[in-house]
Amino acid sequence: MIYKKSPEEIATMRRAGKVVADTHERLEEAIRPGVTTAELDRIADEYIAGAGGVPSFKGYRGFPRSICSSPNEMIVHGIPSEDVVLEDGDIVSLDIGVILDGYHGDSAWTYAVGAADAAAAELLKVTEASLDAAIGQTRPGRRLGDVGYAAQQVAEAAGFSVVREYAGHGIGRSLHEEPWVPNYGPPGRRELLSAGMTIAIEPMVNAGGAGTKVLDDGWGVVTADGSLSAHFEHTVAVTPEGHEVLTRRGPL
Repeated sequence: MIYKKSPEEIATMRRAGKVVADTHERLEEAIRPGVTTAELDRIADEYIAGAGGVPSFKGYRGFPRSICSSPNEMIVHGIPSEDVVLEDGDIVSLDIGVILDGYHGDSAWTYAVGAADAAAAELLKVTEASLDAAIGQTRPGRRLGDVGYAAQQVAEAAGFSVVREYAGHGIGRSLHEEPWVPNYGPPGRRELLSAGMTIAIEPMVNAGGAGTKVLDDGWGVVTADGSLSAHFEHTVAVTPEGHEVLTRRGPL
């Protein structure tokens, strides 16, 4: 069942989203060659606690860290580690969730470490554009197939592929709620959007094929062909007039 939120609930989610966005800003400042993903996790954990929040991911289904950190060919769900040292030219996706006053915010962003090459930079640019296109379809009267198809069109027009096994989701009092929010079409299908729905839209785009593989740790998901992957995500509320991005950076 899809749980629609009241204006007051969306206001709480907006505050949770602000903590998520601010945490991303802190981590972006800290990303550099030589930093470990465990250090990024510590920075996030401390900042979220200082803001009065709780990391959504820590302990969720047994996940051991506060954020997900997924470098290069890793698509999602990477576990931060002292053994993962970022190098110049890497890309790294950081997925951050925060619970504040009982509601979740969730956003992922993929960053270049040092100087990314042209191919990696293009992947990041296209994946962010894929997210923007999907958000642009998020308004009453549209369907989730329209949202996913918009993301798919942008990615595939650039010669990339969208991951199908993993997708966005509803969000609110629970980190994962109904509905499932795929990053592909066809348009005109799936659930009808209406005011009060809150969803996490998160295209995962691979430079190569769409195939995936889960690592032995049971968490990290990588591209089956070893190609680079990028992941961009926002928490979005459907409003009577259109939509509001609840995890966008900047003042409330």
